[in-house]
Amino acid sequence: MTDRIVVLGAGYAGLGAAKRAARRLRGAGARVTLVNAADRFVERIRLHQLAAGQRLPDLPLAGLLDGTGIELVVARVTGIDPGSRTVRLDAPPYELSYDVLVYALGSAAELDSVPGVREHAYTLATADEAVRLGTRLAGTGEVTVIGGGLTGIEAATEFAFTRPGLRVSLLSGGLIGESLSARARRHLHRAFRRMGIAVRERTPVAELGPNGLLLANGDELPAETVVWAAGFRVPGLAAEAGLATDRHGRMLVDRSLRSVSHPEVFGIGDAAAVDRSGQVARMACQTGLPMGICAGDAVADLLSGRAPRRARFRYVWQNISLGRHDGVTQFTRPDDSPLDAVLTGRTSAAFKETIARGTVWAMRHPGPYRP
Repeated sequence: MTDRIVVLGAGYAGLGAAKRAARRLRGAGARVTLVNAADRFVERIRLHQLAAGQRLPDLPLAGLLDGTGIELVVARVTGIDPGSRTVRLDAPPYELSYDVLVYALGSAAELDSVPGVREHAYTLATADEAVRLGTRLAGTGEVTVIGGGLTGIEAATEFAFTRPGLRVSLLSGGLIGESLSARARRHLHRAFRRMGIAVRERTPVAELGPNGLLLANGDELPAETVVWAAGFRVPGLAAEAGLATDRHGRMLVDRSLRSVSHPEVFGIGDAAAVDRSGQVARMACQTGLPMGICAGDAVADLLSGRAPRRARFRYVWQNISLGRHDGVTQFTRPDDSPLDAVLTGRTSAAFKETIARGTVWAMRHPGPYRP
């Protein structure tokens, strides 16, 4: 009997899991099907570059899957039925049955936490959103980026670097780069000043309108183009299917990345919540890709009659680009807390570019074989 493995989502986590499982189970009679809404792999860590008008490599999933034996289905997932072990789709074949399911549907921009975001803001969570924003930036003289995390920082600095005449503002409800060390934050602010980026920290936004922002303190701030980078949400499919989730809808998984309520389901990437000694795993490529490799191994273990091995990954750094020729690399402890050690400037920018290219290589070659 053929074991049916269905992987939902072809981001860093899902693609890595599918290829790893297929490689480990080659010749074992398993069938791996990868479901994704688009036929291209999206380098999400480069979407700010796409919005700034830069051309990104074209990465068809068919090419990345060549020779793996993995079946690609281009469709959106509309529902999951754990009882019958089926997945519903909006395109042929419309329904897939599974013995093991890998849930890797990622995250999207949070549009409903502040009134007006959905109607008036641009976002950077998908390639289509980045292209739409790029079209807008080509015809505007001012952009306000809201969000002091990595997405907001990289977007604001990329826009300022690419279009020196563009007036760029960066707002955050807390500190910008709050997860970084004081040394790294000092470099950020030097870069902001050099690029002419207007910065406002500890400035929560209460509402977005067609012509500007209403701040939590009651002040109004004109804004021609607003980019919302202040939060992400996960799909509601896991919770709707009755899988155990946290209050944010992220699937609760054990240290082998199996659902705590449905052991035939694995959850990885942004849409899964792995408790790492009291800290939920950060939404990031740096988390998603190792989780994918670990899940692929765990699926292979399960179908080979062995107990799935525990996922083992830890944080080493955070890479932040500040345009094409500057950056901050924040080295971290395994629990993701910052060390005082940082790289900055062109060295950091070159390091991040090497990592980004290496990630695509890893999508083609998902780790060494481990029996």
